[in-house]
Amino acid sequence: MNDALNLLQPYPFEKLRALLAGVQPPAKKAIALSIGEPKHRSPSFVAEALSASLEQLSVYPTTLGLPALREAVAQWCERRFRVPAGWLDPARHVLPVNGTREALFAFTQTVVNRESNGLVVSPNPFYQIYEGAALLAGATPHYLPCLPENGFNPDFDAVPSEVWQRCELLFLCSPGNPTGALVPLETLKKLIALADEHDFVIAADECYSELYFDEQNPPPGLLTACAELGRSDFRRCVVFHSLSKRSNLPGLRSGFVAGDAEILKSFLLYRTYHGCAMPVPTQLASIAAWNDEVHVRANRVLYREKFDAVLGLLQPVLDVQRPDGSFYLWPRTPVDDQSFTRELFAREHVTVVPGSYLSRSVGDLNPGANRVRMALVAPLAECVEAAERIRDFVRAG
Repeated sequence: MNDALNLLQPYPFEKLRALLAGVQPPAKKAIALSIGEPKHRSPSFVAEALSASLEQLSVYPTTLGLPALREAVAQWCERRFRVPAGWLDPARHVLPVNGTREALFAFTQTVVNRESNGLVVSPNPFYQIYEGAALLAGATPHYLPCLPENGFNPDFDAVPSEVWQRCELLFLCSPGNPTGALVPLETLKKLIALADEHDFVIAADECYSELYFDEQNPPPGLLTACAELGRSDFRRCVVFHSLSKRSNLPGLRSGFVAGDAEILKSFLLYRTYHGCAMPVPTQLASIAAWNDEVHVRANRVLYREKFDAVLGLLQPVLDVQRPDGSFYLWPRTPVDDQSFTRELFAREHVTVVPGSYLSRSVGDLNPGANRVRMALVAPLAECVEAAERIRDFVRAG
C-alpha cells in the first residue's frame, strides 16, 4: 500500500460524525448548515440539454473535450474576468474537468516534483483536498494562517523567503472556504511576481467566484490579474472553476481548468492516463450553462436574501460578519467550537462544522479554533429558522 495514505487525516465530516455520535437531538426538524452542497433548483434548460443528448452516451469522450465546450469556457472567461479577446486559445489554455475537487488533486500530482522536497503552500483554514493532494504527491504542506486582522487572508508579506524558495505550488481560494474572503487584485499581482522570482505555480480555486453581493463589482480572479499585467501567456497561473456553486449543478460534476498552456499540456498528458474524460452529454449541458448568466444572477439574489435575514438575527448575539463572497458564515463562538457544535445539535438539532476541523494547528495557533462554519444552502425559511434557534441557544448560554 502507498505509505502516504497513513498521513491523511479524517475528513471534517468524519470528525463531525464522531463528535455528534450518541447525541440525541430534540424532536425538532433537523437543519444542516454543515455541508456546502447547493440546494437551489438546477436550471431546467441544462437538464433539457442533457436529456436531449443522451444518444451521445454511446460515444467515447476525449480527455481534451469538445471544441465547442472549450470555446464556451474561453468566451465566458473573457466576459467575466476582462481577458482580452483571443488571449485564451480554447485548444491550448482550457481543459474540461469533472468538478474542481478531482482536478485540484490531479493537478497537484502533475506539478509536484517528488525529488525536490518541495512545499505545497495553502491558506489555513482550507479545503482539505489541498493537503491530501500534497501528501500523496510526496510534497510537504505548508499552512498560512487566515486571521481577522488580515481580512481572513494569509499575510503573504510575512512568508519567509525560504518558504517561497521551496514552494512548488501555491493554492489560493477566493472567495475562501470557509471564510468567504477575497484575495485582492493587487495581492494577486504580487503573488505572480513571487511565482516568477521563485519559480512556483499558482493554482487559484475560484469555485465560489460567482457568489458575491455587488452586481456592479464582480470580484477579480487570477485571470484578471494576468490581463492587467499584460500576461497573455498566463505563465505559472492556472484557475479552477465549476458549475456546482455557480449554477447549482453539483451532481453534474462539471468544471474547467484554464491558464498556462505549457502546464496544461502536461496536465492533459496526466489526465489521459488518469482516465477522467467528461461524458459528451455532460459537456453539451455545460455549454448551455456557461452561456447563460440569467440563472446565475437569480442565484445570487437568493443568497443575498438569506444573508440579509440570517445576519439580522445572528449579529446581535455572535461576532459574525458578511463575507466578501461564497455561501458561508464564519462566526466566532462564545465557547470552544467543538462544544458549541455538539451542544447546538443536542439542544436545537442544527448542525454546523467546528472551525478547528477545517484548519491545522501550527505551533499554538489553530486559525479555526473558536469558530464554526455555517453554510447557507438550505431554503430561506430553513436558514431563518436555524438562525432563530442559534440566537436562542446563544442567549440561553
